[in-house]
Amino acid sequence: MGFVLIGVLLVVLRLGGWVQFHKDDFWAWVIVLSPFALAALWWTWADASGRTQRKAMQALDERKAARREQQMEALGQIKPGAKKKR
Repeated sequence: MGFVLIGVLLVVLRLGGWVQFHKDDFWAWVIVLSPFALAALWWTWADASGRTQRKAMQALDERKAARREQQMEALGQIKPGAKKKR
C-alpha cells in the first residue's frame, strides 16, 4: 500500500508541474510510475509466498478467540479481562 501512495504522490507532483524529476520526459515518467511496478512485484511475492493467506488466517484466529472470550464472559464462565490459566 505504501508503494501505491508514493506513486500517487509522484503522479500528482508530476502532473501539477511542481517537480521535474528528469530533463527527459520518458525517464521522468519511468521514475514517476516505478512505485506502481514495485507495488505489483510486492503483491506478487506476497501472494506467492503465502504471506497474504497467513495474515488472513491470523486475523481470523484473533477474531475467533475474541468472540469465544466474549461468549465465555456472557455465560459467566470467566471474569471479564481475566487471562486463562494453563
